[in-house]
Amino acid sequence: MPYAICNETFAGWEHGCVCQYVASIGYHGLEVAPFTLAENVTHITSERRQQVRRQAEQAGIRIIGLHWLLARTQGLHLTSPDAEVRHRTQNYLIELARLCHDLGGWLLVFGSPGQRSLPPGVRREQGLDYAEEVFRGLLPYLEEWHIDLCIEPLTANETNFLTSCAEGLELVQRLNHPRVGLHLDVKAMCADPEASVPELIRRYGPWLRHFHANDPNFRGPGFGEVDFVPIFAALRDINYSGWVSVEVFDYSPDPETIATRSLQYMQACAEKAGWPG
Repeated sequence: MPYAICNETFAGWEHGCVCQYVASIGYHGLEVAPFTLAENVTHITSERRQQVRRQAEQAGIRIIGLHWLLARTQGLHLTSPDAEVRHRTQNYLIELARLCHDLGGWLLVFGSPGQRSLPPGVRREQGLDYAEEVFRGLLPYLEEWHIDLCIEPLTANETNFLTSCAEGLELVQRLNHPRVGLHLDVKAMCADPEASVPELIRRYGPWLRHFHANDPNFRGPGFGEVDFVPIFAALRDINYSGWVSVEVFDYSPDPETIATRSLQYMQACAEKAGWPG
């Protein structure tokens, strides 16, 4: 099973140093939050994109894709009733897909709770219509650049839109495109009332494109109460062939401890779950 980690874990580190460190402890992939490179994706020059990709490749790390797509942006919103805002959001997502391609990645994980929540007066069905409209304009670029859009269900504490695996799948099925699938996150699934995390993985496995490993306490796998052995067993049962990426929101005690202990714990759980070494 290939393991990655999200680069915002290493706040303040130079990109090349992040790549070298995560490779040295056994990771093979890096997931990038665009705001760690620039406030606006259009400000990232061609030279900088080439440098970021080259530093990863020289360290033996693959940049697998982007997440936190709309975080720290201004004037962008997936479910805004303002058509101009939705158009700007669509164009920005296209630029993010271009960045992903330039960095050698193939995944766009759409979480961005603040930029997707339903504004006052917008009903859920309207929100689905608006989201479908925005994402549909992105589809030709996903095809051209061979990138998958991964819709990420989140908890009701984070957003009021797409707060369960079932709701995430509804949007995926509306788009009905081979480049669109689900992203599943352990923290979020722990709050899903439909079923346990392993059962959710088995139910929604046919649409699963990417996976985040973390704990409801906002820390890494193995830093909380969640047992990852049944989770990895479920991933094995559905023949999951994608990446497992560590994403945390509590950065204590330090990036090195988070990265090292999370990986060691996942490797031990995968072995207990019967994954080949």
